[in-house]
Amino acid sequence: MSSGDRFLYKIVVAVRTDLKLSPGKMAVQVAHAAVSCSMLAREKNRKVFDAWFSEGQKKVVVKVKSVEELYMLRDQARLRSLTSSLVADAGLTEIPPGTVTCIGIGPAREEDIDPVTGELALM
Repeated sequence: MSSGDRFLYKIVVAVRTDLKLSPGKMAVQVAHAAVSCSMLAREKNRKVFDAWFSEGQKKVVVKVKSVEELYMLRDQARLRSLTSSLVADAGLTEIPPGTVTCIGIGPAREEDIDPVTGELALM
């Protein structure tokens, strides 16, 4: 892609701010969500995965205030048949086991994912 090209596909990862994760912990949780979503899409929607991958694998990280917001995003993604993956931490470092930290949504066309995540503030 040239610098003037517009990305058509992306993964959005929404992270809980109420957990006050360290930067390193947050990075790992975001990586878990992005990898999980990409693997799911590669299995279930290869055409979308291939398009996203060939564009450079755009990822956007946004913030939410609570686990309830993550579940609302998951429900909205499901209603739109978007790939999504909630991440629950193993609890080995900063937070208790099973704590849901973030959700990945996509890869999907921006026009399909923006109605779900477009109003969320960037992390």
